[in-house]
Amino acid sequence: MMMNNRFSRFAFPICAFAAFAAAAGIAHQAIADGHGIALYGEPALPSGYAHLPYVNPDAPKGGTFSDGQVGSFDSLNPHIQQGSVPWQLRFLAYESLLGRSWDEPFTLYGLLAETVEVNEDETQITFTLNPEARFSDGTPVTPEDVIWSWNILGREGANGRYRAAFSKVENVEKVGERGIRFTIGAPDRELLMTLGYRPIMKAAQYAEDEDAFFRSGLGNIPITTAPYVITDFDAGRFVELTRNEDYWGADHPFRRGTNNVDTIRMEFFGDATAHFEAFKAGELSTMRETNATAWARDYDFPAVQSGEIVLSEIPHERPTGMTGLVMNTRRAPFDDWRVREAMIQAFNFDYVNNVINAGAQPRITSYFANSPLGMTAGPAEGRVAELLEPHADDLLPGTMEGYVLPSSDGQVADRRGLRTATRLLAEAGYEVQDGVMTGPDGPLSFEILVQSGSSEVQSIVDIYVESLRRLGVEARPVAVDSAQFKDRTVNYEFDMMWYQWGLSLSPGNEQTAYWGPDGVETPGSRNLMGADDPAITAMIDAMLGAETQEGYVAAVKALDRVLTAGRYVIPIWHNPVSWIAHDKDLNYPADRLPIYGDWIGFQPDIWWFEE
Repeated sequence: MMMNNRFSRFAFPICAFAAFAAAAGIAHQAIADGHGIALYGEPALPSGYAHLPYVNPDAPKGGTFSDGQVGSFDSLNPHIQQGSVPWQLRFLAYESLLGRSWDEPFTLYGLLAETVEVNEDETQITFTLNPEARFSDGTPVTPEDVIWSWNILGREGANGRYRAAFSKVENVEKVGERGIRFTIGAPDRELLMTLGYRPIMKAAQYAEDEDAFFRSGLGNIPITTAPYVITDFDAGRFVELTRNEDYWGADHPFRRGTNNVDTIRMEFFGDATAHFEAFKAGELSTMRETNATAWARDYDFPAVQSGEIVLSEIPHERPTGMTGLVMNTRRAPFDDWRVREAMIQAFNFDYVNNVINAGAQPRITSYFANSPLGMTAGPAEGRVAELLEPHADDLLPGTMEGYVLPSSDGQVADRRGLRTATRLLAEAGYEVQDGVMTGPDGPLSFEILVQSGSSEVQSIVDIYVESLRRLGVEARPVAVDSAQFKDRTVNYEFDMMWYQWGLSLSPGNEQTAYWGPDGVETPGSRNLMGADDPAITAMIDAMLGAETQEGYVAAVKALDRVLTAGRYVIPIWHNPVSWIAHDKDLNYPADRLPIYGDWIGFQPDIWWFEE
């Protein structure tokens, strides 16, 4: 049975999950010689599909797409820990065995792989390579390239996002002339799927010196199969990619209507003001705005008035993720949850939101908010409560009962929040002495690490520092360049810092890399807060081992509760729509948006130039 593996458009009824699971027959289904694979049920698109449903298959090719960002770069290899790399390269310059549809929660379709097959007990996945697949130098993709790419990304020095799965794979082997089989120790469909979503590179490029792959620098550019190749760059200033006219997959159904622009140019700026002025001057094709006040106030310049620039608001159905100030629990005083809660109480969100956004943007209430996966208000019930109950004695207050972030009247002085913070700090052993909040080890003080160049983040931090000063706490903002910021992030060298986690409608094994215990000590994980809670691990295990969609949703909701009540991050706001200003000739299929809306590769992947 073929079923539509999608949620209702721009709404989040929980019944959508139940109906979805029922239609899928609840249990996972093995796929033999499949053109794609879905986490639950079957892929929405049939074998022999013509193109993805959210693209314009007749989009013309051509044009130069110029995008900007604040920061710099000193490396062009996004798969290693060293160096600062333009983040877009991971999506624009690399391909994987399978490609993801952004119109389904988690479905992958064949790309470099012609077919994918999962065995009955879901411990093996076999990919058969597309015989047409070629690297940009014209050489064919081989099983040896796939196996080498797997092994190199499991080594020390590779980006932490890849290493988490390495220990779970027991064997990787070549099968026949074009096949590659991965074997894992225990059933895990989501893990098997992600094995097909890793970058594939050319093994022969590093045959004489494999360690060269891990050397940071602008000369280390892996050869790949992607539609675009790096053709020009100037360290710290720009990177230019050109569409490969000989790209092997130009007529592949998964690629039809995508990769339409000829040239992609990524410009780098020292601060947000320079970035915005370059856009206003016509030097950039697009500008993504995240501030509601700026969107309403700043986008009425001449090019907008004349129609040369178009303002688009693009809705989405993805979780909020988590954005805000993360506290490093590896260090005192943030190893005490009462201190973390005091810091949350001292952050006057409503006032900050009024100053920055005129109060227009909703607050992030949990990690998976704005989706059916987010925790519900009030006490835990049903399967969620059952999952949490074995850990009840060790869970922080609010996990079982329900955790709610503080609110205020929006005035500059939030006396109620400061009183609550003072009480919590007193419980943790602190008291005010001569106007200074003092504990057993002396005055309560810490650094707030931010990346230089973001005026909005700096404004948020400055307001917060003033609020903490009223509490007798000394917080010192420290702004560093992108290279230093990455180095200190990788090695967890901070007290409190600004960070953002993007989350999807299909959380899986990556959650271990985000919040699992290995990240407490191992550098390079995304467990920046140093969360070390057995309940988190248990909820992730329950999610990965869920046999039904209902069980999966309950496990994610329970995980959301544990993370949120863990008080690791001081959350700010999220954007339920994406605000994008762009060249009037730059188009996207507005009448058929995917459920992820403006996902990470949405622009320029399916956009095109046309008068």
